[in-house]
Amino acid sequence: MRITDTLAIDEAWIEESFMRASGPGGQHVNKTESAVQLRFDLKACTVLDPGQVSRLKRLAGSRLTQDGTILIRCDSHRMRERNRAEARERLRALIERCLEAPKPRKKSRPSLASVKRAKAAKEQKSRTKALRRKPARDD
Repeated sequence: MRITDTLAIDEAWIEESFMRASGPGGQHVNKTESAVQLRFDLKACTVLDPGQVSRLKRLAGSRLTQDGTILIRCDSHRMRERNRAEARERLRALIERCLEAPKPRKKSRPSLASVKRAKAAKEQKSRTKALRRKPARDD
């Protein structure tokens, strides 16, 4: 299965099983197995580096099983082939998202002018509040 121009995953890592769907289809839904459950064996996958695998695990979330398999279920269409294509597309999109390394965060500092403005505003507020206080009595 081709993910990008340079990356393809082996079909042996993907297992598909079909079952009866609960979605649209009326009585037809009770006699055909149009829903697909796609399993992608993440442990067997060797084309992704460890950083990409960890990002894929984080992106998969609750779709990741205890044994390291990504589980994608699709039953939104009446036809088996459309469900199968949509499940494969979801897997491809998930893997494609994990390939993009997040940009490292650059620490930023407030500008000198903004620090001075904040201090000036704090001094002004302090003076305003000081004027509201009752003067000290000299007994």
